[in-house]
Amino acid sequence: MEKINIGIVGGAGYTGGELLRILLNHPFVNVTFVHSNSQAGKPVWSTHTDLLGDTDLLFTGDAMADLLTPGNVDAIFLCSGHGASVTFMADNDVSDDITVIDLSADFRDEHNDFVYGLPELQRERIQEATRIANPGCFATSIELALLPLAKAGLLTDDVQVSAITGSTGAGQALSPTTHFSWRNNNVSIYKAFTHQHLAEIRQSLTTLDPDFKSAINFVPYRGDFTRGIMANVYTPFSGTREEAKELYRTYYAGHPFTHLSDAPIDVKQVVNTNKCFVHLELHDGQLLITSVIDNLTKGASGQAVQNLNLVFGLPEDTGLRLKSVAF
Repeated sequence: MEKINIGIVGGAGYTGGELLRILLNHPFVNVTFVHSNSQAGKPVWSTHTDLLGDTDLLFTGDAMADLLTPGNVDAIFLCSGHGASVTFMADNDVSDDITVIDLSADFRDEHNDFVYGLPELQRERIQEATRIANPGCFATSIELALLPLAKAGLLTDDVQVSAITGSTGAGQALSPTTHFSWRNNNVSIYKAFTHQHLAEIRQSLTTLDPDFKSAINFVPYRGDFTRGIMANVYTPFSGTREEAKELYRTYYAGHPFTHLSDAPIDVKQVVNTNKCFVHLELHDGQLLITSVIDNLTKGASGQAVQNLNLVFGLPEDTGLRLKSVAF
C-alpha cells in the first residue's frame, strides 16, 4: 500500500518524541512534518537526541494552512498541552479527508465528532472515525482493569484505585515536582479523588454498563522512576478467581496488546511497549486487578499509532512490536 503521510503538531515534547521513535520505523508511514513553534528550524534530533542518525527532519514553524492540505498529509497528531487542541481545531480548517488524532484531554468527552480512542472498548467506531481523542494514561490502565467487569454488569459496588506513574506522565515542562532533586527517592500523592481522568473512566464504564453509578475512589501517586504505570484496583466480586480469569480472557481475546498474566506483574515488563498486562487475585470477596502499562506508549503515543492503524485498515500491531526493557 501507499505510505500514509503524517504530520505532528507540538512535536518537541515527550509524546511527540515517542511518536517519532515509533513512526520513523513504521513500514507504512512517511513523516511529512514535525511542527514546533519553540524549536522551528532546528533538527529534530537536537531535541530528541536519541534520534541522531535516524532522521534529518527539521522542526517547522510554518503556517498550518500551508501544511494541512490533503495532498501533503493524510493524518495529523496533536501533541500540544491540554487546551491547545481545542484552539488548534477552532483556528484551522482541517479537511475531513485528514484524520486527526488528539493526544490531549480536550475531546475525550467526544464532542465535535471525536471518538474516544480506546481500541479495547470501541474498535469498530475507531475504524470508521476521522477524529480520535486518545485516552489518558491513568485512564487507559484503569479502564483496561475494569472493562470486563463492566461488560458483564459486575461492577455493583464502589471501586477502589491506587496507581503510581513515572515522571514523564507530567510532561516535559518543568515544575517543582518534576525536578530530579525532589522526585528522586520520593513518592507523593496528588489530586486524590479529583484526578481529571475520572470523567473519562466513568464515561467508558457506563458505555458498557449504563447502570454503573458507584463511586470510583482514585488515589494517584507520583513515582521516582521515568516511565510506566501500575494501577491496583479492587472491588467486590462474588465469583471464583478462575471465573474472573475466564471473564478477562474472553473479553480480551482478539485484542493484541492486553494480556492476562497468571503470575504477578511489574512495570518493567511493559516499559517501551504498547502492552497492558493484567493480573487478578481474589481476597475475601474482593477482586484485586493489577494493571501495568507504559504511560508514553500504551498510555499515549503507542495507542495513538494503534488508532492510526485501525483507521487506515492496517493490523493494530503494525509498527508496534516493541521490545520491553526487561532489566
